[in-house]
Amino acid sequence: MSNDAFRGDRGDRAESGEQAASQEVTGRQRLMAGIWPPRVTRAQLIVAVLLFVLGLGLAIQVRSNSDNSALRGARQEDLVRILDEVDDRTQRLEDEKQRLVDQRTELENSSDQAEEARKQTVEKERQLGILAGTVAVHGPGITLTINDPGGAVQADMLLDALQELRAAGAEAIEVNGVRVVANTYFSGDGGAVKVDDRKISAPYVFKVIGKPQDLEPALNIPGGVVQTLEKEQATVHVAQSDDIVVDALRPAERPDYSRSSAQ
Repeated sequence: MSNDAFRGDRGDRAESGEQAASQEVTGRQRLMAGIWPPRVTRAQLIVAVLLFVLGLGLAIQVRSNSDNSALRGARQEDLVRILDEVDDRTQRLEDEKQRLVDQRTELENSSDQAEEARKQTVEKERQLGILAGTVAVHGPGITLTINDPGGAVQADMLLDALQELRAAGAEAIEVNGVRVVANTYFSGDGGAVKVDDRKISAPYVFKVIGKPQDLEPALNIPGGVVQTLEKEQATVHVAQSDDIVVDALRPAERPDYSRSSAQ
């Protein structure tokens, strides 16, 4: 083979290689152009949003389950007792609603509406006297006694006990000789607690009028009042009674500015 022919053959091979390389680059470019930038269709966008919402919902559910870990770890009988207490509270609210409806019906249907209104006014005055602490009362209930030898019981713990009793349907409460009313508060530190700015000391004795079968379980729910106090090395004793006397009184205070609209 002559030199000219050899050079011609090598030139043909070089040209073929350049064409193949050009085709390869062009194919790669077409591939990249096909996948970038990504083209998102409307359907794909909707699916992505739905998946995000689903993931967010699952995260919230997991967090909620974590927050309820105390109830999840409770015994079956404790859960049943908590459920019964919620049912009892609901029933008390329904009973109160029905009582008010009955009073309205009596007023509307009574032949002597003035006399019926007077009777209801007297009854309402008695009820308000109980709430205001201006009259002595007695009835079934419990006595809650908290001994605090280490002085670790804080004012907020006693307030929690009071709030739990109120939520369980307590109608009248007295703490160490101080009548509890709507604006009653606890202050001070352990061993120097005050109720309505009157110093009290352990043992802290709550005399409570209400349904004993509702009051005592409310204090013993898992993580509730009794368990919290016992963690502070306090001892708690609850005694039910058919007749609790609450006779600590509050003076009737005349408001400075408010006047009855009937005057």
